[in-house]
Amino acid sequence: MNPYNCISLEHRVGMIQVVLNAETIANIQKEKGTFTPTASFKKGPILAWLKDYNTTEQALNKAIEEFTMSCAGYCVATYVLGIADRHSDNIMVKQTGQLFHIDFGHILGHFKEKFGIRRERVPFVLTHDFVYVINKGQKQGNILEFKLFQKCCEKAFMILRKHGNLILSLFAMMISTGLPELSCEKDLQYLRDTLALSKSNTDATEHFRAKFNEALSNSWKTSLNWASHNISKNNKA
Repeated sequence: MNPYNCISLEHRVGMIQVVLNAETIANIQKEKGTFTPTASFKKGPILAWLKDYNTTEQALNKAIEEFTMSCAGYCVATYVLGIADRHSDNIMVKQTGQLFHIDFGHILGHFKEKFGIRRERVPFVLTHDFVYVINKGQKQGNILEFKLFQKCCEKAFMILRKHGNLILSLFAMMISTGLPELSCEKDLQYLRDTLALSKSNTDATEHFRAKFNEALSNSWKTSLNWASHNISKNNKA
């Protein structure tokens, strides 16, 4: 994962560390696509963009490995923490392949709605273009690279679950800080549910596996949400 520093200076004022040599998914898709509204449905833009900056086979394989591991980390973290508003301008990729998320204004399942419809209808973002990079451009199927990616996600989830009580304690201490989306016991219950703390290890693994399959099979919903975001952004430009 790619942590970056944030410093609070006063009420509603702060500074965020700049991450160099990185671009948003939206801009990558726009740069490598042919038509902005449909760019989010194309599977090749991210891999093509990485190839531009990693011109040898060794460098490209390293970038794909970085993308795969960072994608696994953020899939699990954003699911457990219920991080919302995951449109294509809130996810970025470094030229070295590391994927990372930005803008954590909505957490713990406080998902945004429009006209009474929840925008995000998947547990976490795992789109076809992400999978295309992980699979090194191979068609989706029984591919070793993707199996290893899924195992990495499951392992990361179980590690977080192992430290579930610590995570709950840290969030409980923040209830009094004034965060609008972390203000009561109900918000802590969201973490208990995503971490499946009431289940056995075997059942918890199956719980996450079901969420993983849901995110993958419904990735078209994420692409549709991103297309809507791109159209809205272009209309405002």
